[in-house]
Amino acid sequence: MFQLQNAQSLLGVVVIMALCWLVSEQRGRFPWVLALGAVAAQAALVMLLFGLPAARSVLAGAGEAVNGLADATTAGVAFVFGFLAGGPGQPYDVKNPGALFVFAFHVLPVILVICALSALLWHWRILKWLTEGFGFVFQKTMGLRGPPALATAATIFMGQVEGPMFIRAYLSVLTRSELFLLLTVGMSCVSGSTVVAYATILKGVVPGAAAHVLTASLISAPAGVLLARILVPRDRSAEAPTAFDPASLKSYDSSIDALMRGTSDGLQIALNIGATLIVFVALIAMVNGLLGLAPPVGGAPLSVERGLGVIFSPLAWVMGVPWREAPAAGALLGVKLVLTEFTAFANLAHLPAGAVSDRTRVIMTYALCGFGNIASVGINVAGYAVLAPERRREVLGMVWKAMMGGFLATCMTASVVGALPGALYGR
Repeated sequence: MFQLQNAQSLLGVVVIMALCWLVSEQRGRFPWVLALGAVAAQAALVMLLFGLPAARSVLAGAGEAVNGLADATTAGVAFVFGFLAGGPGQPYDVKNPGALFVFAFHVLPVILVICALSALLWHWRILKWLTEGFGFVFQKTMGLRGPPALATAATIFMGQVEGPMFIRAYLSVLTRSELFLLLTVGMSCVSGSTVVAYATILKGVVPGAAAHVLTASLISAPAGVLLARILVPRDRSAEAPTAFDPASLKSYDSSIDALMRGTSDGLQIALNIGATLIVFVALIAMVNGLLGLAPPVGGAPLSVERGLGVIFSPLAWVMGVPWREAPAAGALLGVKLVLTEFTAFANLAHLPAGAVSDRTRVIMTYALCGFGNIASVGINVAGYAVLAPERRREVLGMVWKAMMGGFLATCMTASVVGALPGALYGR
């Protein structure tokens, strides 16, 4: 049943598109047809996945598979690190079982396993077929050309830099609008390896967490495409004909080669994530220490999190979050932007039981599920400097606006989810 809170979320969709239109390079070229189509596609996918019993069963099965991958990873971690990885067999009395969840042992190793598995599935052509299928859908429904459509689809499964890597030979001939689209979509989505990591963090906190994270990783791509087209409209006159060559796609010599190279790639990603979190959390802690020298405001010390909560409260509210919960939700959005979505998901998981409603937890799961943060700016600049060094200056000039588009794309996805009847998600 449609309620006032659903209309509130629907307002969020309009506000987010309006924000992007205000900073568009060509405000006179708003893509009305694409806007209606993208929102309708997102809503239809959510209703399909959660509304139809058969699709819901498939989604639940996929969620169980995600949980199974996490459990299997735990077995490998326990073999290497023993009792340090948590679980049974602790040599000491455990007074706080929650403290056994260590990010380095429970989340980062999942990335290694999924990267290796993704490489193997790509070598077996399973993931390649899925990517090409999604690429065909994006090409026919959203007006993308072949190479950008394939890269957009690959980004859903592989990640913000790994997706464009599959069309590396075509990056030099893409238009400025298409290059910006790839940057924005990359920061709108997540990778298959991090999906399992997020589900592991939220397990037991958000009902059906794995299903929601999987859905979010799929439906944020249309929002990213739409907001990218609003911010930097398509320039058809600059589009030179490009014949796509499937032979240019990434390949492996054998299954063992795929597993080993996938593991190596996963190690680099895990190390980068761990190092980034250490540095950014440390920097915020230093800023909080300085803010703590100031007199308390409202009976509590000043902090970066409190400031971000105030700044992003209105955005959280238009997404469908009740105003009394908006400061907590706004703080999560701010933490995602400054400290990456991993920290934001961890903070969401540690919110007290009565801090926010179940509906808000679901909305924030979608809002946080994307790479739209400051750390990704550096990742994209470094990645594209290798993939397309001749376009590094263009990337530098667009990457901050792309971060804005990617950040707002997940917020738009959350708004679409909030605008739909809560009965879809069993609440």
